[in-house]
This record gives sequence, C-alpha cells and structure tokens, in this order.
Amino acid sequence: MDSAAGLHHRKPVEATDDAFWDQFWADTATSVQDVFALVPAAEIRAVREESPSNLATLCYKAVEKLVQGAESGCHTEKERQIVLNCCRLLTRILPYIFEDPDWRGFFWSTVPGAGRGGGDEDDENARPLAESLLLAVTDLLFCPDFTVQSHRRSTVDTAEDIHSIDSCEYIWEAGVGFAHSPQPNYIHDLNRTELLKLLLTCFSEAMYLPPSSDSSNTNPWVQFFCSTENRHALPLFTSLLNVVCAYDPVGYGIPYNHLLFSDYREPLVEEAAQVLIVTLDYDSSTSSSPTVDGTTTGTAMDDVDPPGPDNLFVNYLSRIHREEDFQFILKGVARLLSNPLVQTYLPNSAKKIQFHQELLVLFWKLCDFNKKFLFFVLKSSDVLDILVPILYFLNDARADQSRVGLMHIGVFILLLLSGERNFGVRLNKPYSVRVPMDIPVFTGTHADLLIIVFHKIITSGHQRLQPLFDCLLTIVVNVSPYLKSLSMVAANKLLHLLEAFSTTWFLFSAVQNHHLVFFLLEVFNNIIQYQFDGNSNLVYAVIRKRNVFHQLANLPTDSQSIQKGLQRKKKTPEPISRTNSQDGVSMEGSRPAAPAEPGTLKTSLVATPGIDKLTEKSQVSEDGTMRSLEPEASQLSPEGNPPAALSDGEPWSGEASHSRRDRRRLSSASSSAQWTPTPDWVMSWKSKLPLQTIMRLLQVLVPQVEKICIDKGLTDESEILKFLQHGTLVGLLPVPHPILIRKYQANSGTAMWFRTYMWGVIYLRNVDPPIWYDTDVKLFEIQRV
Repeated sequence: MDSAAGLHHRKPVEATDDAFWDQFWADTATSVQDVFALVPAAEIRAVREESPSNLATLCYKAVEKLVQGAESGCHTEKERQIVLNCCRLLTRILPYIFEDPDWRGFFWSTVPGAGRGGGDEDDENARPLAESLLLAVTDLLFCPDFTVQSHRRSTVDTAEDIHSIDSCEYIWEAGVGFAHSPQPNYIHDLNRTELLKLLLTCFSEAMYLPPSSDSSNTNPWVQFFCSTENRHALPLFTSLLNVVCAYDPVGYGIPYNHLLFSDYREPLVEEAAQVLIVTLDYDSSTSSSPTVDGTTTGTAMDDVDPPGPDNLFVNYLSRIHREEDFQFILKGVARLLSNPLVQTYLPNSAKKIQFHQELLVLFWKLCDFNKKFLFFVLKSSDVLDILVPILYFLNDARADQSRVGLMHIGVFILLLLSGERNFGVRLNKPYSVRVPMDIPVFTGTHADLLIIVFHKIITSGHQRLQPLFDCLLTIVVNVSPYLKSLSMVAANKLLHLLEAFSTTWFLFSAVQNHHLVFFLLEVFNNIIQYQFDGNSNLVYAVIRKRNVFHQLANLPTDSQSIQKGLQRKKKTPEPISRTNSQDGVSMEGSRPAAPAEPGTLKTSLVATPGIDKLTEKSQVSEDGTMRSLEPEASQLSPEGNPPAALSDGEPWSGEASHSRRDRRRLSSASSSAQWTPTPDWVMSWKSKLPLQTIMRLLQVLVPQVEKICIDKGLTDESEILKFLQHGTLVGLLPVPHPILIRKYQANSGTAMWFRTYMWGVIYLRNVDPPIWYDTDVKLFEIQRV
C-alpha cells in the first residue's frame, strides 16, 4: 500500500483509473498498524483540504470494493486481502471526515451511478454511501470461509451464495437463542475483529459532536445499522452478546495456559463489547420503555406488543426472557468482572482482562432495558457475584482521578439494584470471599462490606467524588430496612460518617450538606424500627456516640454561632479525617488505592443530575409492594433543590475554572460562591431532623446500660452487648415510619452522561492502532493528569 502522499499533489484522478486506485489496497502484507503508519494524519488532512475530489473518490472506491467483496463472497485470498485493506483504510480515514463539519454529511450523500440496481441510470433509489458501507460490512460478517465456518462439505463450485444463506445458522457462538458452538477459528476471529473495528469507527461520528442536553439526537450510523434494513441484525446482535458472555479468559479451566499461547479471542471480545454498547446507546427516558412483560413461549425473543423501540438491538435486548439465557448472560458477566479479583489472589492464573468498564455499561443496559433480567439477577445470591467486583473496583479506583467515570458507573449500578427489596435482603449473606482489599479486616455480611467500602470512598477518595456522596448514602438508606445484623466495624463506620457530616462547619459551609445527615439518620431509624433485634452492635455504637445526636438536636441557629462554626473549618483543612474511625489493620495482601500516575490520559465527563432528579420516591407497603409517591416538594430541601453538582469537576465550557476547583475541598459545593447560611435557613431544616426514634432509644437504654456498668463495675463491651441483644423496645418507640425507597429513574441527563463516558472509554482503550488520537473530538476533552 502506498502512502496517501501522492493524493494531494495530484490533480483530480478519475474514478475509472483502476491502476491508480488499486495500489491502495492491492498490497498483501499489511496490518491495520501498517496502514496507520503509511497514511499519516497530516497527509489525510492535506488531501481533504487541497484535493477534496481525490478523497471523495478514495472513499467511494474503497466502499465499492467492500460491496464487491460482499457480493462475490470473497472466495479468493486476493479478494479477502483487498476487503481487509479497504477496511483498514476506511478505519484510518473516517475520523478525519467526521472532524470536519463540511465533510460530515459526505457519507450520507448519494454517489452518482451507485444506485441500488447497480450501474443503471436509476438514481432515484441510489443509496447513501454510509448505507452501502454498513450493509457490505454486515454481509461480510457472515461470509463463509472468511468470517464464519462454511457449512458445505465439498468445495467444487458449490460456494455458498452469500445472499441465500440464513445467517441465523451462522451465529458466532453458542448462548442466547443458539445452541451450537462453532469450532474456534483464529483467522475468522481476526477478520471479524477488523470489520468490527471499522463499524465502531463508523459509529464514532458521535465523538465529533459536543454534548447536548438533548440526548435524543440519534446517531444516523447506529440508527440505520440497527434498523430492519440490516437483514443480519438479529444474528449479529446474538453473535456479539454470545461472544462476550461465553468468553473465558482462563482458557478452558487450565490455569496459567495463557502463558503458553496467545489468546486471539480477546481482541474480538473487546471489539464486540464496544460495538454492542454503542448500538445500545439509547435514551429510554424519552420513549415508552422498551421493556415488555409477557409470554414465555419457545423462542429467545418473542414478538409481543408493544413493538418497542426502532433500534432492533435495544428491542432484542429488552425481549430476552428465558431463564437459561439470563443465567448464561449473568454467569458470563460475573466471570469476566471477577477476573481482575482472581488476579489478586492467584496472580497470573488467568489472563487479566482490561474491558471491565465496557462490561459494566453492558450490565447497566441489560438491567435498564430488561426488567425481567433485573429481577432474575436479584432472585438469587448470584447478584453478589456482580456486587463484589463492583465494590472492588470502587475501592481500588477511589483515589485515582482518571477513574472517576468508573466510580460513577459502579455507583449507578448499585443505586439501580438498591431500588429493589431483594437486593437489601441478599446483602445479609455472610461475606467469606477473601479478595485482598485495602479495607479493615471484618467478619460479617456483604452489607458490612458495602458500608465499609463506601466509608473508605467518602473518607479517603479523590475530592472529585463528592457529588457521589448523595448517591452512596441513598444506596445505604435503600437497603437499611432489610439489614439483619451489622458488624461492629460497619456500625462504627456509619457513626463516624455521621460525626464527620454533623460538624457545624460542614453543615454550614454548603447549601446541601445537611442532606447527608438526613440520609444517615434515616438509615439509623430504619434499622432501629425494622431490624432492632439483630443489630445490637449498631445500637451499642449509637449509645457510645450519643453526644453526636445531642449536639444535632441542640444545633445553634443564631448568626454568631453560624459564623463561629464556619471559622472552625479554617483550622480543619481536611474535611473528614481518618482519625477516630478505628481503621485497624487492612486485609493481608492488599495494596493501598493509588492516585493516577502523572501523565495518565483521561476524558472529561458531563454533569450527572442531582439525586432528586436521579431518583423518585416510592413507599413500601405492609405487604412489600411499592407505590410511587407523587413528587412533592422534597422533604430534604426546603431551600429549593440545589443545582446538580458537576460530576467530574469539569464545567462543559473549557477549563477556566479548573485549577480553582481542584483546590476546593469537600466543604464547598459548586453553588456556594454566592450563598451564605442564615438562621432562618438552618431553622428550616433543623426542625425536620428525624431524631425522635433515636432520642427515645437513648432515653430508655442509656440509664439501663449505665446501671449495668456501675453494678458490675464493667468496662467490658461483651456484657453490654449481651444485654442489648436480649433487650426489646417493643411499645416504647414511636410508631414506625413508612419505608421510603428512592428508585433510580431514567432521565436524559444520565443518558448523556453514559454517552460521554462510554465514548471516552472507547477512545482511551483503542490505542493500537490509535483510531481517534489527535483528531478534533468534541464530545469530551482529553486531559493529562
């Protein structure tokens, strides 16, 4: 393949000059990396500016070659080589087409003579170049002996006609809706990977448009590809999903065998996961939900009304319903998410995979678009196989500003799960897996693990995580009514958070900081009212820290005290110290969470909606059913809903406020510049603090505990705990309040956040070759730590 250098020095070259154009794809010994080296960015831009007609002809001819390959079925080695080279060339050039607004429409224009009927003068039904390209690629993805195993026995002139084959018989991997696992073929996997890389590049036009609050602007490439125009939509969706979920990086149960042979499946699995999540980029809040409940007849996806979204991939995903399919997907995702954890306690036993962020996006889409899948996940303790890896990632990434996006998606998934009662119930299972994590050693349940990791994130995470505190505590509130027995370690962590959040300087220094205290009080109330019996550890911790509750009840509201409280923060530079949280020893074999290496690339994220936009309140009735509460003025914000914080500390426009924002500590939220606390404001929420239950508990139990201590001269916790275990407050507490759950609700703000996060991950993960590097991307900024 020759460099593109010749193209911009020349006058326009006729499209019919095959000898000239063939040099671009006739070469045999190239790889996609060679094409990137031979065709430098500067050359592509020069052709674009100086010889636009040559660039147009090159694109047109390359697409034409792909169409011819798809038509003929690529039976010769030479044809396959040409198809792959055109594929690589288009992967190289497309980002430079997208970055120039004048060129962006080029692939959607029709090319004279490229009519659907071939070379007739019949131009009314000419296809846009983009459509011809996408249809050729999908045909090529089911091309016998090129990307799928041929079903024919003899090769004597019975080459399968690519237009007559039923591609559903050629699904790449067993799993959802397909029982047969084809013989693995290294060459087919490589060819599929190259074609999928081109597809992903086609879809990446989304990267060159700035984020907009209107998330409904659909990507025309994805829209066409996932429409009924694509006759391979179902087998391709199934192939991508099955290839991802069936992948086992350990390699058929033999440990350490990844050291013996290279795994050619992994690049295909990564590419498949990325293409899949991009095709599922769909804002479910603007449309009727694609979820359908209905029948369970024999097929993997039933035609049930309503038809659901036009995007067939979203449609198919929302209609999977067989238990064995759910089991296959859940097991696959859990196996892959756990892979980095297995690494820590059996180093090198399996190949370490790098695409956990794509898997988390995929898992989110599954739960968001298919409620039956969500209920299946929560039906057994298998959900814990998803929870533990997420908590591991959250804990591991907490200090690393380049992984703020990973922190968000992990928390979003847990927020979504926590809206369902079953999640809280599942958390009571004892935690015995000993994944080395940088957290205090404890004996307890998965609920303890969750609380301890959340405490670690809040007290020693990166300052950019502050907007997530509301979300983290909402999750704890949602599960709290179901927690049967917290360990002493977890109980102390919750009280340490209350202590930190109820200092006067913290409460007075930002308009919404008091919400965090409300959330924690709600957690204590839920446990005391609904799970008193098994929770003597928490009750004991509340008694020991009773002064925190008394201070809250007596919070001063006069101007002078408010000013004094704010003064105090100047002496307390760190918002929440690690002191007095009794951290104890971390688990053996764990490494502390490390900050980002200097020079690490990261992509900016858009703001996430505030918790009041992200969730809606539901009340749990006696029989466990939930009913949505009409959105009334939020109890938590008499001062009106605070503006949503920016999730990555980046404003949408530029970097102006960046350094100032980095210096700001936890104490101030983005809205605090023009805001000052007043006595009226403090009174407005202080009067609503839900302290009655705890005060009553203290009133009853403190004298009894003190009496035991005096009578027996006790300083020993175990005697007091024994007393509390057998105590009861039946009839002594106020009437139990109804349980309130804040359920995640789809909204266009999170849809836009997912779009920027997902493309940022894909941008950073595609470094060999660097498909988008140094092009003028608009959806996010690329920053160095």
